Amino acid sequence: MAKAFPTDNPFLRGYYGPVNTEADAAHLQITGEMPKELLGTLYRNGPNPQFAPRGPYHWFGGDGMIHAFHIENGNVSYKNRWVRTPKWEIENKEGEGLSGTFGNPRYTDPRVMALNSTIANTNIVWHGGKLLALEEAHAPFALDPATLMPVNGGYETWGDKLCGPFTAHPKIDPVTGEMVFFGYSAKGRFSKEVSLQSVTADGRITRAEILDGPYPSMIHDFAVTKNWIVLPIFPLTSSMERAMSGKPPFAWEPDKGTHIAFIPRNGTVADVKWVSAPASYVFHPMNHFETADGKVVVDVMKYDVAPLFPRPDGSPASDQPPRARLFRWTFDLDGHGNTFREQQLDDRSGEFPRFDERFCMSDYRHGWIVSGDITDPKTGEPRQDGLVHYDLETGKSTAWSAGKDDRFGEPIFVPRSETAAEGDGWLLSVLYRGEEKRSDLAVFEATDLGRGPIALAHLSSRVPAGFHGNWRPGTL
Repeated sequence: MAKAFPTDNPFLRGYYGPVNTEADAAHLQITGEMPKELLGTLYRNGPNPQFAPRGPYHWFGGDGMIHAFHIENGNVSYKNRWVRTPKWEIENKEGEGLSGTFGNPRYTDPRVMALNSTIANTNIVWHGGKLLALEEAHAPFALDPATLMPVNGGYETWGDKLCGPFTAHPKIDPVTGEMVFFGYSAKGRFSKEVSLQSVTADGRITRAEILDGPYPSMIHDFAVTKNWIVLPIFPLTSSMERAMSGKPPFAWEPDKGTHIAFIPRNGTVADVKWVSAPASYVFHPMNHFETADGKVVVDVMKYDVAPLFPRPDGSPASDQPPRARLFRWTFDLDGHGNTFREQQLDDRSGEFPRFDERFCMSDYRHGWIVSGDITDPKTGEPRQDGLVHYDLETGKSTAWSAGKDDRFGEPIFVPRSETAAEGDGWLLSVLYRGEEKRSDLAVFEATDLGRGPIALAHLSSRVPAGFHGNWRPGTL
């Protein structure tokens, strides 16, 4: 018998609360004018636990659920499905949760431990004709773009050439189609080694290496430029000893400092250059590129303290929930290689930075974030109630805010055409309506947010707080 979800965990109620239904809607009601030129599908991934978890629950540990909005000829359809991972399948069969968060062995059924299953709950990308649901500890999980059901058993390993885990944030070179990725804990749970790999657009693994890190760390994202793979190791550490003793598996240890590895794309890990920096945490960079004189630039949403995780003894890592702000990091690897310059670009807090992906690894002008704190100090609820557009060339920004109880998901840029100028297109975001406890798909002119949404596609149901998504152009 399925147990009720606990009510004392802020990540299991309100905007975060899981939905227990899968739905299909062929024609969403629309306010405004949905652009006729928009043709494709927005896929959004996020945690949505099927059953009440065993032991302490963390937001990052829920089963993946895909929310798909297909837009064609001004019509919007919607479908949501849990990702049918091996973990999901066995728990669905048993009718109860059998796992602790992050697969914590202290709380996880041996049958689930033996599966070593993905939860596929963090991102979803389209590469090489395949739709891949991603998290951080396992291989990608391939889904049919129309039905959202697993393809060929689910796991994508490129002919068993994949070695180690696969990040939720691979980088796709817009010129070559190459996808570059990494995986932390590459030699087993909570190990310090990191795998570095790449795969061509036609599915050939062309790089497979292991980098020895300074300590085991949760590495959520990274950066890639024309010549460099930039891998930041922040002091959000992992420990099997802590996990087995009931202490936090992941914890903030600022004394260990930040260490950033620069590995040549045309070299090997033997050529790595390390840059040391003060303790901080970055979940997400915006974009990353090289200047004409060879400097490496990485724009990041930086926290002074890692949010959502405690210190090793379980005590809070900070008195107030940490806030991320937009910074530019500039590295001179040919000069003072062990230092870097930091410039704050904005003082407002936010998360989920995105840009025009056609300009990935290139100097760029336009970027977008969700504005607001990741959590409210009193309720645990997010306060991400607005969107911001940055014009990095002029230094100006514009914003649009929804109602005080509304919450934006990650903004996704869609170009008006393949050859449109940078930033010429639309911004799509899933918008939770707090008073009505349901969600809309909001569409904006990407560089004119102040105008407000030009179209809203209305759901009668709720899309819970989630993480990342991407746009797949074309019909289904």
